[in-house]
Amino acid sequence: MSASDTLEKEALNAAAEAAAKAPERVLNQDEIDSLLGFEVDEESTTERHGIDAIVNSALVSYERLPMLEIVFDRLVRLMTVSLRNFTSDNVEVSLDNVSSIRFGDYLNSIPLPAILAVFRAKQWDNYGMFTVDSNLIYSIVDVLLGGRRGTAAMRIEGRPYTTIELNLVQRMIEVVLQDVQAAFEPLSPVTLELDRMETNPRFAAIARPANAAILVKLRVDMEDRGGRIEMLLPYATLEPIRELLLQMFMGEKFGRDSIWESHLATELWSTRVPLEAVLDEQMLTLRDVMDFEVGQTLMLNNGPDGMIDLRCGGVKLGRGKMGRVGNHVAVRVDQAIKHMKRPASPQVDQPKSPEPQIAGPDK
Repeated sequence: MSASDTLEKEALNAAAEAAAKAPERVLNQDEIDSLLGFEVDEESTTERHGIDAIVNSALVSYERLPMLEIVFDRLVRLMTVSLRNFTSDNVEVSLDNVSSIRFGDYLNSIPLPAILAVFRAKQWDNYGMFTVDSNLIYSIVDVLLGGRRGTAAMRIEGRPYTTIELNLVQRMIEVVLQDVQAAFEPLSPVTLELDRMETNPRFAAIARPANAAILVKLRVDMEDRGGRIEMLLPYATLEPIRELLLQMFMGEKFGRDSIWESHLATELWSTRVPLEAVLDEQMLTLRDVMDFEVGQTLMLNNGPDGMIDLRCGGVKLGRGKMGRVGNHVAVRVDQAIKHMKRPASPQVDQPKSPEPQIAGPDK
């Protein structure tokens, strides 16, 4: 054994003995929670860490769809007016939060008892869902049935919702659906229909548990009563209008700028376009064209008083007569676009009648 092999073996043995004598590093509970991404108060922070951040990295943030902000703000204003007319009470609707969540996680987090309303968007060919919590249900029932003002709605837990309560909540959901239609109408007209009402989240599965969705939390206050209504829109539902939701906006014009439209119309009227005056058209062989010489005279089948065509980009704009104005050759338009007749359809055989307003030989 050489001296170098002996030194290498002694170094490895020394490293192994040092590692055996070193104390083991043990993680405490806080470090484990930070590594796994678990927080004691999950609602107090929206930032994810560790494995939790890796697992939820596939979620698409709603902030990448700027037009949704305008749609939801418009929805809040419409709901405030419509619910005031529906309940004949002072109703205030506010937007609490808009977030992205997995559909399965949302179903597991719904506080029961609650009413889930599944609706269908016809033009988008997909579904969405409303969740009405227990506080809002009893408040709506109390207001519509003439409950006293200034007293909190009585809650009776441990029993299913009655037919009267379900019907009253269904009427409220139908009012909200009309507001959602009106909120999306400037962007993309859509028809929303109430599909069914459920009280068990397992029966309201409208998407796969791992699919991403947009959760909109709305707060409805009626003096000292009220509750929360949540709208869940899977990303698959918004996919048909994704391009519209990605566009930027100015104020609440939904991407439309009237100033730019008027400026574009003004510039179009002052745009220069080339205009061609066609004296005659003839069919020649390639040999005749290649035999053209400088100074050669071409005979045209059109007289001095004959009509010539005015074209722009191959499109016929009118007909006129050629003349002279000073030292320039000019064309006087005798037949404009609005006076020109459309050509007959090729499927219908019609006899060609001569045009009485054209003077001179035909081309």
